[in-house]
Amino acid sequence: MKSFAVVFPGQGSQSVGMFESFMANDIVAKTFEEANDALGYDLKKIVLTGPESELNKTEITQPAILTASVAAYRALGKALGDNLPVACAGHSLGEYSALVAANAISFYDAVRLVRLRGQAMQEAVPAGVGAMMAILGLDDDVIVNGCAAVSKEGEAVWAANFNTPGQVVISGAKEAVARAGEYFAQNGARRCVALPVSVPSHCPMMQGAADKLAAALADINIAPASMPVYANVLAAPVTEPAAIIDCLVKQLIGSVRWVETVQNMKANGIEAVIEVGPNKVLCGLNRKIDKTLITGNIASDEDIAKVLQSLEA
Repeated sequence: MKSFAVVFPGQGSQSVGMFESFMANDIVAKTFEEANDALGYDLKKIVLTGPESELNKTEITQPAILTASVAAYRALGKALGDNLPVACAGHSLGEYSALVAANAISFYDAVRLVRLRGQAMQEAVPAGVGAMMAILGLDDDVIVNGCAAVSKEGEAVWAANFNTPGQVVISGAKEAVARAGEYFAQNGARRCVALPVSVPSHCPMMQGAADKLAAALADINIAPASMPVYANVLAAPVTEPAAIIDCLVKQLIGSVRWVETVQNMKANGIEAVIEVGPNKVLCGLNRKIDKTLITGNIASDEDIAKVLQSLEA
């Protein structure tokens, strides 16, 4: 079997009805029941029937995506047997799913932690104050320098997500993000797309949320990871509890270095990167980063059979 890593999606991959057919898998259904017990409400019902406005609340979205991702990984794990991944990573929120997969954080603690994370992020910046925008068609350094050029005291914007070569998401104060969009449009960007979010993630405006997260992490048992977890802020593996905690706190205010993460996985001998969880966002990003990597997505029992076949080919 080929050397492979598993990666987990972040916020934005949710949809009402996701995993409806996958719920017939006992492992998946049981994982959602565990989440219900940890959260004290029926997350499974919201995922399956909505309404969409409820599922899209940040403090519900984050546990929903984590639960779906962990459920899918558990189902995949049963099929894999002893053929384990050699590493894992997650995009933003997905890093928590990766840490559960690596046995660094219990699922019970993780699902409660990401609910708190969502609440803290929403509370850190009032609705309408921050914004995010995807910039397509420019080099990373042009975007980093452009953000610095249009930022003002108390009204700044930063590069938040390095998703693929030529796709960077910026984040910051609403007015600064708008200025940056105009600047990049005038300086060769192919497109500048405002994102439908209420929180400016992965920038220093999230410092208040990072402080609350640090306090919560101090009360949770973090174990050494059973496999390397590529941290967003380092694009490199971590396994020790102190490093894991440090990276999770810094992740809220720092950039998601996804391009480097996938490139470093490839450089370390990984042949396949399998996305585990709803939607196929990371599959698309990973193919744009390196077309030679085998990719796949696990969101149903049928997907598991396809991925196993591709790994054994």
